[in-house]
Amino acid sequence: MTTDVINICEQLALSVGRDMLAVYEAGPKARLKCDASPVTIADERAEAQILAGLAEHCPGIPVVAEEAAAAGLACTEGLGRFILVDPLDGTREFIGRRPEFTVNIALIEAGVPVAGVVYAPALARAYAGCAKGAERLEISPGFTVASRVPITVRPYREPPCAVISRSHITAETMTWLADHGIDHSVAIGSSLKFCLLAEGSADLYPRYGCTMEWDTAAGDAVLRAAGGMTATMDGAALTYGKVHRKAAKDFVNPDFIARGGPAK
Repeated sequence: MTTDVINICEQLALSVGRDMLAVYEAGPKARLKCDASPVTIADERAEAQILAGLAEHCPGIPVVAEEAAAAGLACTEGLGRFILVDPLDGTREFIGRRPEFTVNIALIEAGVPVAGVVYAPALARAYAGCAKGAERLEISPGFTVASRVPITVRPYREPPCAVISRSHITAETMTWLADHGIDHSVAIGSSLKFCLLAEGSADLYPRYGCTMEWDTAAGDAVLRAAGGMTATMDGAALTYGKVHRKAAKDFVNPDFIARGGPAK
């Protein structure tokens, strides 16, 4: 069943690529949501198309999607098994005409991201992960899969290479890098940071500051399928479906560290 869902998610992610790239190439216009984050017509169109496809092909699985959640329409019940959708992660990259934006769809079971797809239309590349493993997909000009390459994390290296957020870098992140003696880092947008760990191009992704579950779930699923892990600062695995908490809003992640392979 999980394999069926990941195949559906993969096709839905690819299906929004053509329209998203057309908006990107035309020069997207953004407006601010109530939380002051930007949104474009590409976000909204992609989410509508993905939600319609999930309703048709996965009618029994609840879906939590970013733009619907921003409108106060997020499902918060029956989330033992559900799908998280971020139709356009890295909207600031999208607006700034940087190609690192992604489409993200993930399947969650009992708080664990068990399958996920991350698609970067402007890079003609996607990543997929499930219990069978993780893959990097090269996407054809016709928005179909041209090739698949299995990927795994690499053994932890000294000195390690860290990936950090391009648009949301914080003083806490820089302090963490300095405290751990890490002076080699690469700044990149969107959930591609998880994918760089998954394919063995980097070792660590420290993240301080607010992220939402739909920002991380698909990339986290790919990373875990490739042999890595994402954990909170106290070492516990990052979980999903965090709702009805007294001290935090629904679906907000704590600070976390994503890691590739273990030390040699």
